[in-house]
Amino acid sequence: MPDSRKHRGQHPQDKTLFSVKTLPNLRAGVTDLSWLFSRGYSERSAVELVGNRYQLTKRQRQAIRAGACSDAALQKRQEKIIAATNIATKTILIDGYNLLINTESALSGGMVFIGRDGAYRDLASVHSTYRKVSETVPAIKLIGNSLQELKTSKVIWYFDAPISNSGRLSKFMQTIADEHQWPWEIYLDNNPDKVLMTSTDIVVSSDSLVLDNAQQWLNLPAYLIAKYIPDACLVQL
Repeated sequence: MPDSRKHRGQHPQDKTLFSVKTLPNLRAGVTDLSWLFSRGYSERSAVELVGNRYQLTKRQRQAIRAGACSDAALQKRQEKIIAATNIATKTILIDGYNLLINTESALSGGMVFIGRDGAYRDLASVHSTYRKVSETVPAIKLIGNSLQELKTSKVIWYFDAPISNSGRLSKFMQTIADEHQWPWEIYLDNNPDKVLMTSTDIVVSSDSLVLDNAQQWLNLPAYLIAKYIPDACLVQL
């Protein structure tokens, strides 16, 4: 069936799955899962163990996985985070779909989860094809205007080349950037994570593997939501 969604909003069951009533179990699940990660348990077995203990649904298990991290990972990520006010004249590398979809989700009322490491994550995903939604243009402009206000010298976006419509999206975004005279470069890459993990520049991503390997990272979604999307549906895990 063709994807006819017009928004990157909430899953129909999210209000129930992530209600105030469910939060104690979800937060306990994040605590337990982080404990297991800190002791070397594999992701698959740890999530299954914790999910079964708290009788969590598949979507709730995805959420606690997004919220959890080991003690060592937490310390490393906290040591490498850069404040948004300290990126003037700097080059920023962006995990394209990661940031764009997160911002679209926040603008459309989708659930955004605050993990143990402070990173903002959503449960929306792109598998083989990216489709623009009503929030795509507002999200692009919000990101662009914010980075301009923060006076970055260069912004480099990386999108997954294997995902269908990446080429169209990159050209569309470059057109918007040129219209606003934003210093953007947009690239397609078969493995953007590898580029981000090996860069010495400031990285924008909430991907755990990227955060663990990048030399420095910016929690841009937290800045955008706090300043410009006060009604975002945030879930503190």
